[in-house]
Amino acid sequence: MIKIKKILGLAVIIIGIWLVISNIKPFFPANKTTAQSDQKPIEQQSLLHDVKSQNPQESALYPKRPSIGEEIGELTIPKISASLPIFHGTDEDELEKGVGHFAGSVLPGENDNSVLSGHRDTVFRKLGDVTVGDLLVVNTSAGEFTYKVRKVRIVDADDRTVIVPKPRATLTVTTCYPFDYIGDAPQRYILVGDLVRK
Repeated sequence: MIKIKKILGLAVIIIGIWLVISNIKPFFPANKTTAQSDQKPIEQQSLLHDVKSQNPQESALYPKRPSIGEEIGELTIPKISASLPIFHGTDEDELEKGVGHFAGSVLPGENDNSVLSGHRDTVFRKLGDVTVGDLLVVNTSAGEFTYKVRKVRIVDADDRTVIVPKPRATLTVTTCYPFDYIGDAPQRYILVGDLVRK
C-alpha cells in the first residue's frame, strides 16, 4: 500500500513538472528561428513551388517582376478602414514599412496563392475585426484585384499550410497571434480570400 502511494506521488510530481515546463516554454525561445518568428512570420518557411514556373498568361500581368524591397502596391481593407503599402519581401526592412509580400508566392491577381504578411502591433493591429465575407482589395501595376474572405484560421507559428499552392487565385493574409501577446507569439492569424473581381 505504501509502495503504491509512493508511485502515485512520484507520478503526480512528474506530471506537475511537465505541465509547468510546457506552459512556460512559449516565453523562452528555443533557438534563433523561434526568437525571430515574430519578425519573419513567413520567410522562415519554404514554399512548395516557385514563381518562375508561371504560365505565359499569368506573367503577362507582370512583365517585370519586382525586386526585394520594392513597393508593389496597396492593400485596402474596407472593414477596418485601412490602406497599407505592400513591399516585395518579408524581411524586417519590408515589414517596418508596411505589408510584406512573400517573394516565394505569386503576385496579386495571378493564379495560385499570393501571401501577404504584416506585424500585429503595427499594420495589422485591427485585423482580428475582419471576418468571413469581408473584402480585401489589392491595387498593383497590373490593376485592382478584389478578394472575398472565405476562411479565418488560427494556426501554430510553424504551420506551413499557410503558403501551399492553391488551385485558384487566392490571397492569404497572415500576422502573429494572439494580438495582445507579449513576446514571440506562438500562433498565426490567417485570412484566406478568393479572387472575386479584377
